[in-house]
Amino acid sequence: QLVESGGDLVLPGGSLRLSCVASGSIFFFRLNEVHWYRQAPGKQRELVATVTAGGSATYEASVQNRFTAFRDNTEATVDLQMNNLTPDDAGTYYCKMNNFWGRGTQVTVAS
Repeated sequence: QLVESGGDLVLPGGSLRLSCVASGSIFFFRLNEVHWYRQAPGKQRELVATVTAGGSATYEASVQNRFTAFRDNTEATVDLQMNNLTPDDAGTYYCKMNNFWGRGTQVTVAS
């Protein structure tokens, strides 16, 4: 099971830190990539960041240098630090591992 948290309403230019917590086998978690996706209303779900089992991260171009993913294989968490947020970053953020999805956490960016 994956549970996201940390979504909130934030002003443009603001920051948020999302968290994805995985329950179940820590061994399974340590073996798998974790992905962060987002979906804005009326748009397709898009991949935002991927974190490998070893903790290396890649990012979608529009969030490069603004978003940073942190993986903790002891706590089975993957956080997503989001800085300098814009209205285009708004949406529901989901984490995914293997075939499992969380229910999402809502990010709203508005003044």
